[in-house]
Amino acid sequence: MLKQTWQAWWLARHPRSDTTELTQRNVYILPSRPGLFFCATLALLLVASINDQLSLGYLLTFLLTGAGLASMHLTHANLHGLSLDLKTPEPVFAGDELQLELRLHNSGRARFGIGVHVQGGPEQDIAWTDVPALGHALLTLRLPAGPRGHQPLPGLQIVTRFPLGLFRAWSIWRPAAKAWVYPRAETPAPPFASPQAAGEDGQQDSQPASATPSAQGQDFEGVRPYRRGDAMRQVIWKKAALSFEQGTPLWVRQTQAPANRALWLDWRDCAGLDSEARLSRLSAWVLAAERLQQPYGLRLNQGAPLAQDLGPAHARQCLEALASFGVSS
Repeated sequence: MLKQTWQAWWLARHPRSDTTELTQRNVYILPSRPGLFFCATLALLLVASINDQLSLGYLLTFLLTGAGLASMHLTHANLHGLSLDLKTPEPVFAGDELQLELRLHNSGRARFGIGVHVQGGPEQDIAWTDVPALGHALLTLRLPAGPRGHQPLPGLQIVTRFPLGLFRAWSIWRPAAKAWVYPRAETPAPPFASPQAAGEDGQQDSQPASATPSAQGQDFEGVRPYRRGDAMRQVIWKKAALSFEQGTPLWVRQTQAPANRALWLDWRDCAGLDSEARLSRLSAWVLAAERLQQPYGLRLNQGAPLAQDLGPAHARQCLEALASFGVSS
């Protein structure tokens, strides 16, 4: 109960927002490890000065104490008054790095040694910057993207040890933005499954699944070695016996739908693969169709299909549908 109360108080103190302002209320400060040794040294000097009645010892102790207190004030003031905002992160693919662009705004004197890192992460991953007086600074933070989906961003920590490193001041920032992480595209991208063109009424033509590529309006491009997931009807069976004798892979026909025929990227065309592998293949097909400037639609085994279209907005819609497939919001 006490832990839950503490967590609720802490989260209420740091609500999610894409902007934050560092004030007296949310900036914290404690001695760093060198600062603790510095305090221990001051205590030792004070005890020695008292025991031996050393006037110069008192002078040195009080001078160092004053320098430490001034350092503490400057460290806290180095963060106090800063404001930060976050640019909505660009979508990435699973396994890539997510790039966060932070803008720091300073309404006062120059700030030095401002660092930002993921809360709880290693300190060697801190990204550092200086902010000029009455100016702005741009800081880029990279972090692993995580699994596919519409992922919330982790909490960030803003830190500084300026000027002497005796104290460490920090603040917590919990961004409200989320990042789209798309399924990682299969590499190399496999050829499209034998597509079935859409009729004028927008419905799929009723052609048998066993139809030959030419019957479905595909252009013959050549042959290539068999890959896992290729349809059996694409295999060149006349050369299969020779392939078995020589221990070489089977050969399949490589075909491509003409540019004037729209594609349907269908979940069922990835039969034999698990769910994540299917999403990876469909993601690769979306990118390939965009690269070839060939209109395409997307059919999954849940939800309504996405109509055939082309362009960055359509690609983003398809990839977001793949990223959120089976993920509870």
